Amino acid sequence: MKNREIEAKIILPKDAYQAMISSFDKKADFTQANYYFDTESGILKDNNISLRIRTYQDHAEQTMKVPDDNPVQTEFHEVIEITDPLSLAKANKLIDQSTKDGKIDFYGNIGHYLEKNYAPYTHELQLLSWSKTRRILATGPHDCELTLDQTSYPDGYSDYELEIENTDPELIQLALAKLKEQFKLSNDSKMLNQNKIARAMMHRKQS
Repeated sequence: MKNREIEAKIILPKDAYQAMISSFDKKADFTQANYYFDTESGILKDNNISLRIRTYQDHAEQTMKVPDDNPVQTEFHEVIEITDPLSLAKANKLIDQSTKDGKIDFYGNIGHYLEKNYAPYTHELQLLSWSKTRRILATGPHDCELTLDQTSYPDGYSDYELEIENTDPELIQLALAKLKEQFKLSNDSKMLNQNKIARAMMHRKQS
């Protein structure tokens, strides 16, 4: 499955995160584990591609985000997301394989994309880092869905993040402006659109 993803992301202070949770109606509250893959040299990162296996309580998926060659807007982060469903058993087998052997074989749409575009490097793909996230979905301003993440990393560091994903960039802009006003959020550009994989790599547990 492929879909266009348009989203705004902002790192939150803990108190703002907690205030948002208390202020809006929850639609869902669950945990997920994210396992990030690349070559040691970072061939996917260098081409603005992210690759992960994501596990939930009773199912899993493999996802790849690639640049959108024909973006429909320029205000927010926009990518094409490729997703293949996995059983939890299959996902755990792939993760175990990469942990023990240092190798992993992706299949489906993602496997096809890798073979077509990065065949010389597929044998070098390996698990480089991971994170675990408590994710809350809530109904925010203008009935726009908010994603509120509390994420922990291998070295014990945790952070808090707001994501607003919508096919309508104007709606994202309206909701984000309201949230910035209501919760006194910083306009510091360094807090916007930070990459989760980059943060997981930064907070790898060093041996």
